[in-house]
Amino acid sequence: MTLRLVPVRLREAAAFAQDRHRHHAPPPGQIFAIFAADEEGVLRAVAIVGRPVARHLDDGATLEVTRTCSDGARNANSLLYGAARRAAKALGCTRLITYTQDVASGARLRGADGRVVAHRPPRRGWHTPSRPRLTRGTECVARTLWEAVDAS
Repeated sequence: MTLRLVPVRLREAAAFAQDRHRHHAPPPGQIFAIFAADEEGVLRAVAIVGRPVARHLDDGATLEVTRTCSDGARNANSLLYGAARRAAKALGCTRLITYTQDVASGARLRGADGRVVAHRPPRRGWHTPSRPRLTRGTECVARTLWEAVDAS
């Protein structure tokens, strides 16, 4: 199967991610999103890129791939990570990051020339008595921070 890149609006990207992402709801915003479509024009995968979620990484020159998901199409996520890296560079960004849960192999990111920057330990979540938050099922999961090698 041959995949091609297709531009997408946030509403379409969010709907696709809502239907197919295993453990997160769609992100609330984006800078851009990209679809991968097959020869017949069927949308097979999406990448949503926005500002970094972590405040200390939001320096104006860094973007974060906040969501990727696919219907299982081979190499779709690697294609999207590579396209996101090139788009971030074209926008003048010097860094593109993303996170994976530790149970993920990272093959998709290595396929797009990503490298591990850090391993983050599990955290309890964001709930505090002064600011109650709903649990989302992703608390207490270790994560790996990845960076696009040639984003600068």
